[in-house]
Amino acid sequence: MKVITGNRVPIKMWLEDIEDSAMAQACDLAMLPFAFHHVALMPDAHTGLGMPIGGVLATKGVVIPNAVGVDIGCGMCAIQTNIDINVFDRRELVSIANDIRRAIPFGFDHHKQPMPEELMPQGFDIESMPEVSSLYLSARHQLGTLGGGNHFIELQKDKDNHLWIMIHSGSRHFGKEIADRYANKAKRLCEMFYADTIPGLEFLPIQVQEAKDYWNAMNYCVAFAFANRQLMMNQICEIIQKRVPDAIFEPMINIAHNYAAWEHHFNSDVIVHRKGATRARKGEIGIIPGSMGTCSYIVEGLGNPDSFDSCSHGAGRQMGRKAARFNLDLKEQQRIMDSQNIVHFMKYQEQLDEAPGAYKNIKTVMNNQADLVRPLHQLWPIMVLKG
Repeated sequence: MKVITGNRVPIKMWLEDIEDSAMAQACDLAMLPFAFHHVALMPDAHTGLGMPIGGVLATKGVVIPNAVGVDIGCGMCAIQTNIDINVFDRRELVSIANDIRRAIPFGFDHHKQPMPEELMPQGFDIESMPEVSSLYLSARHQLGTLGGGNHFIELQKDKDNHLWIMIHSGSRHFGKEIADRYANKAKRLCEMFYADTIPGLEFLPIQVQEAKDYWNAMNYCVAFAFANRQLMMNQICEIIQKRVPDAIFEPMINIAHNYAAWEHHFNSDVIVHRKGATRARKGEIGIIPGSMGTCSYIVEGLGNPDSFDSCSHGAGRQMGRKAARFNLDLKEQQRIMDSQNIVHFMKYQEQLDEAPGAYKNIKTVMNNQADLVRPLHQLWPIMVLKG
């Protein structure tokens, strides 16, 4: 861990190779009058909107929509099975991939018919959440869809050749709409009261109704993102079980990495914003994915207080999307995956923004956070579907 001083609060970081723009954003966070104790940067940190992705910010008295991010509740889920991956040859894996694509909409696609209401998050008073209520029907069409960008579905193997299923997805356009609406409300409030803010870090004081409304809507989005992953996972398990009827699926591991929560740190109750960071309390099980050509990890948290009990949410980008499409060689990136016999569907230059070369070395990331998590399972991809 490296400590940067000279701002209002220190910055504690678990990496050396950070972009200048991400470091500047971290310094902005560390100068905020309501930033608590220190700012933490995980080893996958890189530039985001207002705040670095891979950043953890604790605040006193305010919530910052852009410190949660636009894909509220985005996260990972994974299931271990008893299936020996050798029962599937390459042809069968391609067949499974095609079945998944028929069952689950990718990219901007949604379901033509709304999903049943009983699959939506339960226990919320929708009528008391006007923004959620206005988007509710649209959200039902989005439930059980993967999305695009870095969202993915992977079949993986562990050291014993057991099949694992892993999904990365969030709250879809529904969550983005909620995030954008409240970021705009925060901006208008800060302008109205002449608050001295940094662009992208406009805040909502927790006493105001807008903050309470955002908090409720954010938690609904976190629950929606979980329901979204759960529905997709159920569909994938059904597809696999048709081929292996006696398959056993272990309980699903689920984590979110874009949210804010009340927590107790350094003798204070504070609002912890994790934007592209995973909670890693002592003994807590988490998921840290690599790129589409590298391994992922199931981990156990060590509860390091300096990270606000957090760890990375993945490998982290080392190259922006446009830079990856311009600089990476398609044949070389295909070779990296083909050499590992990974079933993939990367055929075009436009897909290079998610190629292995666009991401940091996952082993370096894991080494940098050896005091944050303990690896339990190392998983290698055998089939990759990108949104």
